[in-house]
Amino acid sequence: MLKSLIGKAALATVALGGFLLFAGAPGAKANGWDDCNRRASFAEFRLQQSIHRFGYYSAEANYWRHERHEAIEYRERYRREHERREWREHHRDWDRY
Repeated sequence: MLKSLIGKAALATVALGGFLLFAGAPGAKANGWDDCNRRASFAEFRLQQSIHRFGYYSAEANYWRHERHEAIEYRERYRREHERREWREHHRDWDRY
C-alpha cells in the first residue's frame, strides 16, 4: 500500500512538472522582427489617417510622422543588431583555428 501511494505521488509530481514546463512554451517565441514591422505599419497607417482627417500640416500628422520615424529607426537598429549577432554566432568558432 505504501509503494502504490509513493508511486502515485511520484507520477502526479512528474505530470505536474511536465505541465508547468510546457505551459509557458508558446509565449517564448521570438517575434521581435514582426513586432518592429507591425509598429512601423501601424504608424504609417495612422499618419495616412491623420493626413486625410486633419490635413498634411496638422499636429496629429506631425505626431504620427515622428512616431513613424521612431519605428523605422528602431526597426533598423533591431535589424543591425540581429545581423551582428548572427555574424558573431557564425564566426565564433573561427578563432580556435
